[in-house]
Amino acid sequence: MIPAILIGYTVGSLPIGFLVAQGAAGIDLRRAGSGNVGAANVYRTTGLRTAVAVMIGDIAKGAAAVLLAGGGANAVAAGVAAVIGHVYPVWLRFRGGKGVATASGVFAVLTPLPVAVAAAAFALVVARTRFVSLGSIVATIVLPIIEWFTPGLRAVDIGATIVAALILFRHRSNMERLLSRTERALGA
Repeated sequence: MIPAILIGYTVGSLPIGFLVAQGAAGIDLRRAGSGNVGAANVYRTTGLRTAVAVMIGDIAKGAAAVLLAGGGANAVAAGVAAVIGHVYPVWLRFRGGKGVATASGVFAVLTPLPVAVAAAAFALVVARTRFVSLGSIVATIVLPIIEWFTPGLRAVDIGATIVAALILFRHRSNMERLLSRTERALGA
């Protein structure tokens, strides 16, 4: 299991958003926009095309971490480690993204049906409110709930719950801004 965790963390910690923004626009995401190195900040600072590329890359690294680890509990451990690596990458002094896209890749491989439900919830919330953070929070809550009712490995249920807790923790400032009505809407 230790090799799977190391592989997962290493793959997950690749700072795709940081590298793409730096290469495409010369922007250090840690000093621009929200300071986050995820796709939402890439969108704010460099535009839609670059953000989509980063989102695809972050989803792919989550999926790759799981696939490289094989199956069973090793795959789950690698997936959780990939999200932790994205959120706390050693390369950027442990200041990474919020983990939503990487988690999407992880759980798309491990448990596709709950991911489809969570993605639909994300899309519906964002379409109605234009708040990506709220969509992310709702999807993050929906995924482990649906997963616990889906037949399969108990390790996936536990992994989904751990990742959800981490993502919600990373969204605490967004929650505060949503409650105080100061969160920026998509396109604002």
